[in-house]
Amino acid sequence: MKAIVQERFGPPDVLELVDADRPEVSAGQVSVRVRAAALNPYDWHMLRGDPYVARLMGGVGLTRPKCRVAGIDFAGQIESVGADVRGLGPGDEVLGFCHGSFAEYARTTGDLLVPKPAGLTFEQAAAVPMAAVTALRGIRTAGRVRAGQRVLVNGAAGGVGTFAVQIAAALDAEVTGVCGTANVDLVRSLGAVHVVDHTREDFTEGRERYDVILDNVGNHPLSRLRRALTPTGTLVANGGGSPGRVFGAVGAMLRVIAVNGFVRQQLRTILPATPAGPAREDLLAVTALIEAGSLTPVIDRTYPLADAAEGVRHLERGHARGKAVITVA
Repeated sequence: MKAIVQERFGPPDVLELVDADRPEVSAGQVSVRVRAAALNPYDWHMLRGDPYVARLMGGVGLTRPKCRVAGIDFAGQIESVGADVRGLGPGDEVLGFCHGSFAEYARTTGDLLVPKPAGLTFEQAAAVPMAAVTALRGIRTAGRVRAGQRVLVNGAAGGVGTFAVQIAAALDAEVTGVCGTANVDLVRSLGAVHVVDHTREDFTEGRERYDVILDNVGNHPLSRLRRALTPTGTLVANGGGSPGRVFGAVGAMLRVIAVNGFVRQQLRTILPATPAGPAREDLLAVTALIEAGSLTPVIDRTYPLADAAEGVRHLERGHARGKAVITVA
């Protein structure tokens, strides 16, 4: 099979397309034929070994990636299942989480997969797992958004942001999206009642106060974000932003946690959704929203497997509109 691999941490151009062994499955595993895989901030964090503290904690390896094949989520078809796997069979079209998804074939477990909605292409389905589940956890789980609340999504045109706007709107919240000039119409079309163009206006300096803020960008000090909240509002800081020099978003998240114990406002943090927590339950929740017509993936660009490095570089520049996806022939 063909796979995108990396021997050591470094910039995206060190990725190579190589021949790799086709994965075998144990009793509890599932082998999948990857049709498309999404590009995520998680990917370049793992490719660079950033934040460096993760290396010391053993999360990604000290000098080289623990998993040489990049990628974490995908859409495709099941090739084979282990003896202990129930409810899944060869040929089933699925989406979910899978380490090493930048490859023709990969291996995962049944609890990290759900059926692919029939109305989605494989490319659209691959955009769902990490971004949509992160958005769900930010808006519904951590933010506890309710009907009628005023919700602001900072970074509303990005991968998580496009899903978050739609999920908040589906919960009957009054949504404000923050994005650049080129994406104003897109964010409004996703269900935002108000759109703030960050090149012309700073939402933290306005008079509006929000019940919930989901911050996907991390470009404002905590004091300013709190000023934009109601006295008992909730801030959800998404720690999956830009690559950090030493500790990435860890320092900012620790400040949020530290301040939370001394204020009336609720200050919470989330990390990009990975195969942890109630992954299958959250995947089922977002696919239910898709099948109900309340959630639609936004695809920015697609790249063939051989051009995965260019896709990662595009993502790293921080201007993706929705999701970038790798297609696997």
